[in-house]
Amino acid sequence: MLTIRNLSKTYANGVHALNDVTLDIPRGMFGLLGPNGAGKSSLMRTLATLQEADSGTATLEGADGASIDVLRDKDAVRRQLGYLPQDFGVYPKVSAEDLLEHFAVLKGLTVRKQRREVVDGLLKQVNLWDARKRKLGTYSGGMRQRFGIAQALLGNPRLVIVDEPTAGLDPEERNRFLNLLAEIGENVAVILSTHIVEDVTDLCPTMAIMNKGQVLLTGKPNEAIAALNNQVWRKQVSKATLPDYESRHTVLSTRLVAGYPVIHVFSSDLPEEGFVQVDPDLEDVYFQRLRLQAKPAMQAQA
Repeated sequence: MLTIRNLSKTYANGVHALNDVTLDIPRGMFGLLGPNGAGKSSLMRTLATLQEADSGTATLEGADGASIDVLRDKDAVRRQLGYLPQDFGVYPKVSAEDLLEHFAVLKGLTVRKQRREVVDGLLKQVNLWDARKRKLGTYSGGMRQRFGIAQALLGNPRLVIVDEPTAGLDPEERNRFLNLLAEIGENVAVILSTHIVEDVTDLCPTMAIMNKGQVLLTGKPNEAIAALNNQVWRKQVSKATLPDYESRHTVLSTRLVAGYPVIHVFSSDLPEEGFVQVDPDLEDVYFQRLRLQAKPAMQAQA
């Protein structure tokens, strides 16, 4: 269990990256959903001990059951942590096997036989065993991400953080990678930070939605979706009339279908003739929370 209370961070340029963030993250897959610039990476970097918070607390339950102060006892956290950042470099002329061995030594696995067992086991777990002798520069994007997970799992971490891990992956590699994360999440807490709604829908029993450094919603995706039942409506409109609909209704999303915008509108009653009620999904929940956050700001400007 990772417990975060009132975590705040403001950068030197005045950006409020984290604003009183409070979360409880249990064992299993936890989805952290939000657009680019929401504060997700700032939160991940703070939890990974790569930057300081201005205020607040974060505690991680260690292997012995004792609580670790994430913000102050950084060495203890790093021994319990696996981290896959959004962008991570590899040595393109080094094989996966050799580089993972190097990382294993840095993690304290100095006994050669034990280290070989761990490295071989991880390469098999992430399905890179047959490619272990290949240079990392020849790996596809998905293979590099799976190698990144292998290095993150060195040392049997209690907490694994992955930041935008499926960005740029083709559908097959994305599915393979998400299945791997789901297996890992059976034993440890895994924070999946992403702006891809489907990743959270498919994988995460619990989640949070963030934007502009604030937590807008926490809970179970299915319960959040159920809360919008009978309140999402769809209609195909023309491009010319789209601005009028946006001014009169809470438009959650707009998608072009055969060249015409199809809008989803949030309303407790039929918005007007021509709308059809549809079953909500997590994308509707996501956009509804963003629209609610934006509404006070727009009213203040008006």
